Amino acid sequence: MPPISEILPFVLALAAAGVVAGLLAGMFGIGGGAILVPIFFHVFGLLGVPEEVRMHLALGTSLAIIVPTSIRSFMAHRQRGAVDMQLLKGWAIAVPLGTLLAAAVAAKASSTELRLIFAVIALVLAFRMIFNRASWQLGKDLPRNPFKFLVGVAIGILSGLMGIGGGVLNNTFMTLYGRPIHQAVATSSGVGVLISLPGLFGYLWAGWGEAGLPPFSTGYINWLAVALLIPITLLMAPYGARLAHAMSKRQLEMGFGIFLIVVSAQFFLSVYS
Repeated sequence: MPPISEILPFVLALAAAGVVAGLLAGMFGIGGGAILVPIFFHVFGLLGVPEEVRMHLALGTSLAIIVPTSIRSFMAHRQRGAVDMQLLKGWAIAVPLGTLLAAAVAAKASSTELRLIFAVIALVLAFRMIFNRASWQLGKDLPRNPFKFLVGVAIGILSGLMGIGGGVLNNTFMTLYGRPIHQAVATSSGVGVLISLPGLFGYLWAGWGEAGLPPFSTGYINWLAVALLIPITLLMAPYGARLAHAMSKRQLEMGFGIFLIVVSAQFFLSVYS
């Protein structure tokens, strides 16, 4: 057990990160993974976690935090009958398979490679948010297998490599094929469950026995961060939601897109500076 003097700065830094993440997640209506990963990366850096494992730890810990929040959200949406259960059942293998493949990639990838992957995907999502138009559609209903199965695998891989619950990706897929945004958001909560649970176990395995991990870590999951962040983000999210209601949907999309561009730029600079 490390001395309190070593744990206290870690706790305070993570608590501050939770406040920021909760506010931003509430404002932008997402699970918080895209926000938590860059925050974790910088906080773990300030606390002296080696660069070799810092990005891996940020990704794994983010997915662990998404587990309870996605389950809670899924149950609430399912009670309202808003979830497309047929799509989720069809993705019961595809999405977890993609997430486990992402964990396998993370186990072999360097911190630099993971930061570049995150930066590129974040930049693509940013432009999608900024230039999104409701009129953009590829079809009037979801495509059939094997294309739909492959999309599920792709969502699992990309989400697992970003430490996110897949909401932005699934929302894009469903709305491009004519599904209403409310159904897409509700179904995304179930996609978050399919991603976060296998992602948690995948990053546990990927980081098992790695050197340089901070106290209270198992593999690439830091349980102190998980225990602190879940209640803090749940507490702060409603305040972020209040701020969101003072803004239009377009302003929120632009705000989140700009946030992702800033995060992407920071990761690119951390690699090439």
